[in-house]
Amino acid sequence: MPATPRPPSHHVMLVDDEPAILQALLRTLRSGTADGLWAPLHVETFTEPALALARAREQSFALCISDFRMPAMNGAQFLAALRTLQPDCSRLMLSAHADFDGLTDAINLARIALFLSKPWNEAELKNAVREQLDEYRRRVELGLLAERQLLALGSLSPQEAERRRLERMEPGITRVQWTSDGAYVLDPTGASAL
Repeated sequence: MPATPRPPSHHVMLVDDEPAILQALLRTLRSGTADGLWAPLHVETFTEPALALARAREQSFALCISDFRMPAMNGAQFLAALRTLQPDCSRLMLSAHADFDGLTDAINLARIALFLSKPWNEAELKNAVREQLDEYRRRVELGLLAERQLLALGSLSPQEAERRRLERMEPGITRVQWTSDGAYVLDPTGASAL
């Protein structure tokens, strides 16, 4: 009897300026995997929102859980920027100190799926993660179905379908930057030119 295929593993981003909170979130996610709520996850943690955004330019994420109060950039600002980079990524926010304006920004600008308070209820957080991973999977499947239909109708070229597939796997891979003399820019940030 053939084995039942497991759903693909999802990439999840955790952002909080407190490493202890990141470790607690990791334990909760591992516990959800052990409970069979989802397949093993690829989890990346960040204490700085700017580094998380840089990573989001390289890797697609199914879910991001972010703190609200962080130095330099609050969670609403961070999740709004992430939404611009990866509109399909589900976004959850955690905070021990929610103010009305911050919550309004999180909902209106970042379009978060859920706002949970710290300390969180583990069962509630696991349920929210499971729901958001399921929702992400449905969005991706609907997008792929729509692309197949457009391809079959001739409204989408095979090249564009492949470009979209590559972008889903590696964000930014199909965007090439050229210099004025026609050379390809390997490091658009200029970080390697020190």
